[in-house]
Amino acid sequence: MKNLNFSFELLAHSGKSRLGKISTKRGLINTPAFMPVGTLATIKGVFVDDVKLTGTEIILGNTYHLMIRPGTEIIEKFNGIHNFMNWQKPILTDSGGYQIMSLSKFRKIDKDLGAVFKSHIDGKKIILSPEKSIKIQKSLNSDILMVLDECPSLTKDKNKLSEAIEISTDWAKRCKIEFGNNNEKALFGIIQGGLYKDLRIESLEKLKEIGFDGYAMGGLAVGEKQDDMFKILSETVNYMPKNKPRYLMGVGTPSDMLGAVSYGIDMFDCVLPTRSGRTGLAYTWEGKINLRNSEFKNDKSPIDEKSNIRNINLYSKSYINHLIRSDEMLASMIISLHNINFYQQFMLEIRKSIKNGSFNDFYQKYINKF
Repeated sequence: MKNLNFSFELLAHSGKSRLGKISTKRGLINTPAFMPVGTLATIKGVFVDDVKLTGTEIILGNTYHLMIRPGTEIIEKFNGIHNFMNWQKPILTDSGGYQIMSLSKFRKIDKDLGAVFKSHIDGKKIILSPEKSIKIQKSLNSDILMVLDECPSLTKDKNKLSEAIEISTDWAKRCKIEFGNNNEKALFGIIQGGLYKDLRIESLEKLKEIGFDGYAMGGLAVGEKQDDMFKILSETVNYMPKNKPRYLMGVGTPSDMLGAVSYGIDMFDCVLPTRSGRTGLAYTWEGKINLRNSEFKNDKSPIDEKSNIRNINLYSKSYINHLIRSDEMLASMIISLHNINFYQQFMLEIRKSIKNGSFNDFYQKYINKF
């Protein structure tokens, strides 16, 4: 059944890079797109209205964490996460699959039940089944839902990766059934298989048989070298459907995204802009700079004189260095906002370069700066 409220249109190519447009009920998403991470219904340290000013068209929330805090019963009173956090543009929700890896010491896998967690907050037993993950995401009223998958830690063990594919495929089928014929939202499948081409293709083909609105590469950005990530992308992305969005989960740095775009990836998410902001690290067109360093103590220049959101171009590196050294939270707020804005400007320039056929020149200019 055709989804009347979700579509993807390819507009241009430059090499393998793709310029596209995702249409959702809550608005358009120009691709390649970067999604700031709002795990707990907030982009850490940044006001929602300021996130809008950066040109952000979609953000990410997390099923597992929102299920625990504040709980779906509270968010349902607001008719979903959009009203709860005052963000009316599209939202994608991760299914909780990443927490199966990141919180491995608090959980066990049961193929039939799903992931059985011991809450990292209060120790209560939590069962997150494929069906429950989809039900929660529907309660959150997100626009793009992700299937629940088993995301293994970095490993060369093909047996372990094959087992994860088997479980993830079964869960994906169950998620699709629970999702039903939903014309209001989209459901993405998640490809597993580690750094092995044959396993990735096996996982993808099984997902294509089920049929999804988009396809994500999971199980990367989990500790592998960047070259290894690029290699597996180069070997497998072309097998992904050309008429569906391609999403690389949990990535990443500007160079990660630039490299992935060169292989045909359309969507990204990562905590780096705000996590880096909280540690004094800023991303700029000349590369990244650590504003904690004493070299900036007397630097009167702003991080980016063209960045005038909330007039952050009026704050000198010297002042921000002082705030960091004084442990003032305003430092992380300024840098986090700058970083999100930079990421969105970076994606905008990538899209422009694809449109005018000069992506390779842009790639060569910036790939080594980060």
